[in-house]
Amino acid sequence: MKPDVQDVIPQRYPFQMIDKFVDVKPGESASAVKLISINEWFFANKQADNLVVPRPIMIESMAQTGVAAILSMPEYQGKNAFFGGIKNAIFQDDFRPGDKLTFAVELKKLKHNIGLGHGTITRDDVQICEADLIFAVE
Repeated sequence: MKPDVQDVIPQRYPFQMIDKFVDVKPGESASAVKLISINEWFFANKQADNLVVPRPIMIESMAQTGVAAILSMPEYQGKNAFFGGIKNAIFQDDFRPGDKLTFAVELKKLKHNIGLGHGTITRDDVQICEADLIFAVE
């Protein structure tokens, strides 16, 4: 399924970090895309010759993707999910304006209100980041 981002996650601009979902499999996985624009709010007042997306923004984008796999499940619809933590985040490079990023998160475990997932960020079919994520559902 390809739900609209605003139908699944509660974040809105400027904290909605993904542009659209590519695929969401409730309780299993989700993938999304983001085109990094020079007009992003986090580039304000930065020198144009070295614009780099802050890494926590990229982790949040990955988490928002993973939350879709949880909140699209019937038992969690209408609830809120929180990003509970990061384990083993590895970055191979930075992200800059013009990058088209694909986020993919696979849920590894979901028990009661706690979920564990493994996420990746790719650019031009090259994996740039991976991390293990922890989610908590209200």
